[in-house]
Amino acid sequence: MLVTKRYDYVSFDAIQIHPTLANHRGLNDDKVRHYREDILKNGLLEPLVVWERNRGEFFLVGGFHRLNAIKLIRQDKPDYYDRVDVRVVGGDLEEMRALNLKLNADRLDARISEYFDTVIFLTNANWDKAKIAQFLDKSVSFVEEIVRFVPGMDPRIRALLNDGKMSWSRTKAMCRRILEAAPGTEKQVADALLKEFAGGGEKPASRRPLSLRSAAKRLSVHMEKNPKATYTVTAKDLFALLALLGGQANGSTDQYLERVKAKFPGLVD
Repeated sequence: MLVTKRYDYVSFDAIQIHPTLANHRGLNDDKVRHYREDILKNGLLEPLVVWERNRGEFFLVGGFHRLNAIKLIRQDKPDYYDRVDVRVVGGDLEEMRALNLKLNADRLDARISEYFDTVIFLTNANWDKAKIAQFLDKSVSFVEEIVRFVPGMDPRIRALLNDGKMSWSRTKAMCRRILEAAPGTEKQVADALLKEFAGGGEKPASRRPLSLRSAAKRLSVHMEKNPKATYTVTAKDLFALLALLGGQANGSTDQYLERVKAKFPGLVD
């Protein structure tokens, strides 16, 4: 069972890298240098997340850029940060891989495709969809769509989604067409859809998925039907709601829409 065992102050040299726990987006040298300057100026404001596999044996789960920033600091100042603040978690390797993937994906700037590996891994590890949704703070429908469309997704379509050139809605529509194709014709259907996409590009949405006026109206109706309803939300939930209301979601519209659907019932159809 995944648990936070304690917050601690441990030797920097005691933190190891496990071969199956990695930073999945890849290290950004500019980000490492930014953290170096920030840590020198303000200290390590957010603890590293480490897995205590056995007593006193620590493997890094979250905080790869900060770890490498501290390495840079220690190259010039060996006596700095010989000990660091950590959040010590416990559980089995499967749970650590899941947490590692979640921490890599669970950022405000994360693309929806960054949740794919997490969802597929947990599904293959026999987690049910409701448990995955709760773990990722997403809706069950979000998980179901990934499980349905991602395993057989054409790599060209996934590349367009990764690069922000195609929306998740358009991606799902393409994948659905390919799944419905006659056996043996999937490649031809994918080729035709990609050719069509290349010719016309992504069409802009005809309207915002949520406006202040529609949100107020729907919330009023929801309150009438559920006068005792309450919302338990995080800063990320509020950020997603504000992004949709302000029309500033851009390529992250699908991701924010899913979060708002899950956390603010009644606001979005």
